[in-house]
Amino acid sequence: MTSLAARNRLAVQPESDRLTLDVTIPVFNEEADLAPCVRRLHTHLERYFPYRFVITIADNASTDSTPLLAARLSRELAGVRHVRLEQKGRGRALSAVWLASDADVVAYMDVDLSTDLNALLPLVAPLISGHSDIAIGSRLSRHSRVVRGTKREVISRCYNLILRSTLLTRFSDAQCGFKAVRADVARKLLPLVQDTSWFFDTELLVLAERCGLRISEVPVDWVDDPDSRVDIVSTALADLRGVVRLGRALATGTLPLAEIRAQFGRQPLTVSATPEVAAGLLRQLVRFGAVGVLSTLAYLLLFWFGRGILGAQLANLVALAVTAVANTAVNRRFTFGITGPAGAGRHQAQGLVVFGLGLALTSGALGILHVIRPLAHPGLEITVLVLANLAATVLRFVLLRGWVFGRQARQRIA
Repeated sequence: MTSLAARNRLAVQPESDRLTLDVTIPVFNEEADLAPCVRRLHTHLERYFPYRFVITIADNASTDSTPLLAARLSRELAGVRHVRLEQKGRGRALSAVWLASDADVVAYMDVDLSTDLNALLPLVAPLISGHSDIAIGSRLSRHSRVVRGTKREVISRCYNLILRSTLLTRFSDAQCGFKAVRADVARKLLPLVQDTSWFFDTELLVLAERCGLRISEVPVDWVDDPDSRVDIVSTALADLRGVVRLGRALATGTLPLAEIRAQFGRQPLTVSATPEVAAGLLRQLVRFGAVGVLSTLAYLLLFWFGRGILGAQLANLVALAVTAVANTAVNRRFTFGITGPAGAGRHQAQGLVVFGLGLALTSGALGILHVIRPLAHPGLEITVLVLANLAATVLRFVLLRGWVFGRQARQRIA
C-alpha cells in the first residue's frame, strides 16, 4: 500500500531547477528544540519534496545559544540558512524573510513541528500550480486530527467565531502555525500588514480575502506542544485589538484593496466584502453598543435594589434574566433589523443560552471575588461585575450575530 508521503511526492512534478520553496522557522530562545526539528524538516524535504527548497531560520533576537545553533546548522546542512533580527516579533521576522526571498513560494511553520510534515506538499502544491494564492493548515476541519487541551481548543474556536462575526471571514483557522503564500502575492500584501507579532497571520489572511485572492485550506494532523511559552491571555488581548484596528480600516476604506485586486486580475468582491458592508457592520456595532449601555444601566439598577432583598448571587441572576430578554428583543429589531414573529421564539431561546454564558461569566467573577475578599464592599462587587459584563457583552455580540441571528444579521448589513 502506497504511503501518504509517497502519494504526496507524486502529486506534482518539478519543472525547473529554480528555487521553489522557502520554509521559514521563526524562533526565539529555542536552543533545546531547534536542531532536532530543523534536521527532521530537512530530511523530510530531501526525501519527499520534488523541488529546490531552502529552510530559513529567522532568529527573533534570541538571548540564549539559538543564534550559534542556527549558524552551525546552516554550515552543516545544504539548503539551510539563518537570519538574525535584533527585534522580537514573529510577524516582523516572517515579513523580513519573505520580502527578501527569491523563492516562488514562501511558507512558515512553528519550530515544534506540531503539524504532520506529510501535509507540507499538499499545502504548497496549489500555490506551485497557480491554483491558489495562499494556503493554510486548518486544525478546525472535520477531517483534521488534533491533540490539544480543552482550553486552547475553546479559545481557538471562539477567536475564529469572532473573526467570522466581525470581519466576515470565511477561512476556518487563522492562527495555525502552518501557512504558505505565493511570493508575488506576499510582496503586494505585506506592506499593508501592520502587525509584527501574533495577529500578523490574521491580518494577512483578511487582506487577502478582501482582495479576492484564493485561500486553500489543508486539514492537518496536529499535536499541541505542552511546553509552549505563548502567553494566551496577552496574545488574545492583542488579537482583539488587532480585530478592532483592522475592522476600522476596512470600514473607512483606507486600504488600497481595489488596486491590489486589479493587479491580480480578480473579479469584484462579493457583497460580504464591500466597504458598504463594512460600514453596515460598524453601524451594527454602534447600535449594539447603545443597547448594551442601556441594558447595563438597567442591570446595575436591578442588582443594586435587589441585592439587599435577594442577596448578591440571586440579585445578579434576576437582573441578568430580565435584561437578557429585553436585550435580545431590542437587538433583534433595532440592531439587526429583523422584524415579524417568525423565529422570535427560537431567537429568545438561543438568547437565553447566551444569557447562561453571561451568567456563568459574571457569577464566576463574583464567586472568585468572594473567595479572595469574603466581605467585599458592594462598590467593589459592582466594579467586578461591570468588568465581567464588558467581557460578556463582547461574547454576546459575537454569538448574537454569528449564531442567534446568523445569516439574517449578515445579509441585512448590505
